[in-house]
Amino acid sequence: MTTLLYSHPICAEHETGPGHPERPARLRAVLSALDDPAFAALERREAPLAERAQIERVHPSDYVEAVFAAVPGSGTAHLDGDTVVSPASGEAALRAAGAVTAAVDAVMAGEADNAFCAIRPPGHHAEPDRAMGFCIFSNAAIGALHARAAHRVHRIAVVDFDVHHGNGTQAAFWDDPDLMLLCSHQMPLYPGTGSAGERGAHGNIVNVPLPPGAGSEEFREIYRHVVIPRLRAFDPDFVIISAGFDAHYADPLAGLNFTEADFAWATSEILHVAEHAARGRVVSTLEGGYDLDGLARSAAAHVGALLRP
Repeated sequence: MTTLLYSHPICAEHETGPGHPERPARLRAVLSALDDPAFAALERREAPLAERAQIERVHPSDYVEAVFAAVPGSGTAHLDGDTVVSPASGEAALRAAGAVTAAVDAVMAGEADNAFCAIRPPGHHAEPDRAMGFCIFSNAAIGALHARAAHRVHRIAVVDFDVHHGNGTQAAFWDDPDLMLLCSHQMPLYPGTGSAGERGAHGNIVNVPLPPGAGSEEFREIYRHVVIPRLRAFDPDFVIISAGFDAHYADPLAGLNFTEADFAWATSEILHVAEHAARGRVVSTLEGGYDLDGLARSAAAHVGALLRP
């Protein structure tokens, strides 16, 4: 398969302050892992700036204006208790969303089978009208609505295996029967949402919470019996992966016990559905993962699965 890698140096200049887990070293660790000769086949592209119109399909214009108004000329400022902005954050957030929309364009044009967006800030906690949990703009949701608006893609699924519930994607998708979120996550855990009873206005939200301590066996079980069957039944025309790697056993912010092999396996299962339902069209975007070694190895395993035929 042909796989594109989208990133931009400015994403590593989004500074969050000393001790913050969502730090520039995360992105450097991922990109360093993907510099290995095993990934020579990746086609690397610079993430463009997202257009305001693309972002405003998900986020109201007054929220977007407030984000850019909050970006300081020096130092840091908070959008919420966890979400920090610094001088480069506005451009970094535009490049992060722009990576996903550009990846959608390239995959839809047949320039590649799939793509991975190595970006930060992440996006799946950002609700339409507020920043949350390190996230400024809802990158996966922006990509989904761009696929619809620019390419007339009808049914779009986001599969989210970050350890935290993708509440922002859920909020963006809730009322739309042609947008599906399938989200596995630890519960209880931040942000406190994501119960199995949260199903969306049209049954288009599939939340599969896992208890603290769950590992490979439980993860693969829910994929085999819930996530993959529901994805297959939805029959998507395009698939976006919210690829968070903080369910890794070494991650300091949660309590699941996945290995990098689990992320590779789940990726392959998603690709198999996409090959039959969506002509193989998949775009993945980086979400969480806070142990640098675990993050690097997991992202490498994920991208390795994207590359394999």
